[in-house]
Formats: sequence, C-alpha cells, structure tokens
Amino acid sequence: MTLRDRSGLTEEEFLQQYDAGDYERPSVAADMVIFTVLDSEVSNYRKLPEKGLKLLLIRRGGHPYLGGWALPGGFVRPYETTEQAARRELREETGLDQVYMEQLYTFSEPGRDPRTWVMSCSYMALIDGSKVEVQAGDDADQAAWFDVSYKLQLEQKELLEDGIRRSWQYELLLQQGGHTLLAVVEKQTTFTSASTRTEYTIVSNDGLAFDHAKLIACAIERLRGKLETTSIALHLMPELFTLTQLQQVYEVIAGRELLKAAFRRKVTHLVEETDHYTEPAGHRPSRLFRRNWENIT
Repeated sequence: MTLRDRSGLTEEEFLQQYDAGDYERPSVAADMVIFTVLDSEVSNYRKLPEKGLKLLLIRRGGHPYLGGWALPGGFVRPYETTEQAARRELREETGLDQVYMEQLYTFSEPGRDPRTWVMSCSYMALIDGSKVEVQAGDDADQAAWFDVSYKLQLEQKELLEDGIRRSWQYELLLQQGGHTLLAVVEKQTTFTSASTRTEYTIVSNDGLAFDHAKLIACAIERLRGKLETTSIALHLMPELFTLTQLQQVYEVIAGRELLKAAFRRKVTHLVEETDHYTEPAGHRPSRLFRRNWENIT
C-alpha cells in the first residue's frame, strides 16, 4: 500500500515538488576550543617547572573582526558532518587528528555573526601541546597558545514563584606575549519544578572575536565539571608522567591547589606505576606513571 499525505502526494511526489527555499537556512560552522598544558620556563634548575592551561587562538586575517583573536574554526562543507569539519580544522591548525574531542554545544543566535546567520557547532579538544607546532590557516595571520584564567567574580540568586535563578559572573583573561584579551561572562541557570535552563551572556569583551568568549566559558565549565567524575585530565598528559605533574594539571584546570594525599587517593585507580624514573636534574628522580587503560573514562 502506497502512503499519501493530506495533499494526496506520495513521498516521491512530495520530494519532487519540495522547495528548500521556503525556509531560510543558516550557514553552519565548526569551532574548536583546543586546550593543552605546557611548562613555564624557570630560572632555577632545581625547581620543578610550573604548568599552565593554554588555549589555542588564531588572529583573523580577514573581515569581520580583522586583526582580532578567535577560536580555530570554519564552515562545514557540503560533504562533511560537523565532527568531520572540526577534525579537519584541528588537523589544519595542529597537524593532529587522533586526540580527545567532544561536542560542547550549538550556538545559534541569529546575530552572533555580522555576515549572516551562522550556527556554530562547537567542540572541545585536549592535546599534548609539547608535540605540536601550531600554524595559522588560510584566513589567519597567526596562531598562538594563550594562558587561560577563569575566575568567579560575582554570585547571585533570585527566588522565583516556582523555583530559583542563580547567576555567576566570571572574568575570562587570556594572555600571550604582549596580547591581553579580557571578557566578563555571565552564566545563569534557572531551576523550576518543570525544567532547568542554562544561558551564557557576554557582559563585556575586549579583544575576542564573535561570541567566542561564551564558547570558551562553556568549554572551561565542561572541563572542570568532568575533572571530578572522569579521567579527562589524562588526555593532556604525555605517555609517561609523575604524580606531581598530574596533580599540577588537575590544579591548573580546577584553578585551585589540591591536597597531595587526597589527590593521590583520588587518582590511584587511574594510573599504574612503571619501572622508569625522571632524569636527575637538580632534584631527586621521581617514579614515572602511565594511564591505567582499564579505568579510563
């Protein structure tokens, strides 16, 4: 039996007369929030290098936001999925493909791009930056790792008739060489008996293109949230590492210091010791560990 719709059309007949132009269609982009952790230089060779959370940004070589800094990304091509486009952008900027990557959120506000209606399907990637030499793509003048700081500035709550609304304002500070980018992002979550809704709003912005401050804030929140319940931080580590190095990575993501004993109890099932040690370089050699793949989540 051939099924027909209310107009008496079969599916084949419907598709023959269907006009995609009846609905305005947005362009779709894939934007990448790429994090790594790198050592800072120290003048005292006896002191262990401190680690810092880094974010890859590109300086735009064309309009709009000419000369501004933005996340790596580009438009999805007709033959690609958004994930394939994101991996292509990742390869073009870092030369890497097989890395941890997950979808964050789809940002679809009509006014987020001055050119036209552009929806951004954003992704977060974690890479070992020591193995990467970043390079700018075709539409960029420069690509660089920026130091990341994301600090809570203000917290408020408002009682509603059927729930509560909580808001947090964060200062997002990105620095590299002589470049300083500063934004204030508000995260607002409304809890009611029927639903929970979270929105990000850019309160102020100096130096970041488009609405990328929101994408970065969303990624940092995701990374910090998964730090407590998964082994996500291990994707930022080399094959062999010390427990001190791993703790430093946890601390730079969380934005706070952790107690050594409590931390080691927390990660003991995620790592396994090896017979290798660090080379003596002004301080005592430390045992090297690797991931325990059976417990990676």
